[in-house]
Parts: sequence; C-alpha cells; structure tokens
Amino acid sequence: MNKLEIISALKNEANISKSDAAKVVQIFFGSIQNALVQEERVEIRGLSSFFVKEYKSYTGRNPKTGEKVLIKPKKLPFFKAGKELKNRADN
Repeated sequence: MNKLEIISALKNEANISKSDAAKVVQIFFGSIQNALVQEERVEIRGLSSFFVKEYKSYTGRNPKTGEKVLIKPKKLPFFKAGKELKNRADN
C-alpha cells in the first residue's frame, strides 16, 4: 500500500474529500518525521515504534578493491513492529 492508497482508503472510510484526506495523511507522516528529526521516539501502541539509532564510526572495506574505508558516525531512523502487529502478520 502506498501513500495514494492510504489517502483513498481514508477518504472512503471517513467519508471526507480527497484533499482533506491528503492533508490528514501529510500531517500524520509529517509529525512522525519532525519527531524523528528532533530525535524523539514515536510509539503507536499495537502497531509500531519509530526511533533514531546512533551508529559509531568504524572501519569497513570496499567490496571491489578490499581497500579499508572509514565509515563516519551516522544516525538512522529505525522501525520496530509492535506485538499486536507481529501477531496479526503471523496468522
């Protein structure tokens, strides 16, 4: 399911216009993005949690040449499925 399909489903379920549904979806995802940028944890009970993981610098290898490469420290968003979602997906 992509963003347009989510908007369409919201439009049909809530009986609202497509533009209103698009605004709701944009606000929802925008709020999650803003929280992650501020390194806040986002938890949607029963569904998932989102948080930013910090990775330290390390030495890697270029797979083609075998040359050592310094990988800089970085922060990446991380998704963890909630217990209810795991159970529903397993059935």
